[in-house]
Amino acid sequence: MSPLIADIIGLCGSAVFIGAFGYANISPSMDKVLFNILNLVGAILLLVSLSVNFNLAAAVLEGAWACIALAGLVTALNARRRRT
Repeated sequence: MSPLIADIIGLCGSAVFIGAFGYANISPSMDKVLFNILNLVGAILLLVSLSVNFNLAAAVLEGAWACIALAGLVTALNARRRRT
């Protein structure tokens, strides 16, 4: 993958993170499933970008962010399933 494509993918991941953060701060009743999916997608896109333009600190941060988002997604889906 070219560095330019990696940068574009990383910028898309950043945009997804910013969108999720804005959603969390504006929404009167946040959908935790959507929020965690957006965070997971953002982290994955940034990790893909980091596979070309590697930065250890950023990779550790995005890996942790992806794990937290995945755990939050599982928790939110389980809570939604119990309500229905």
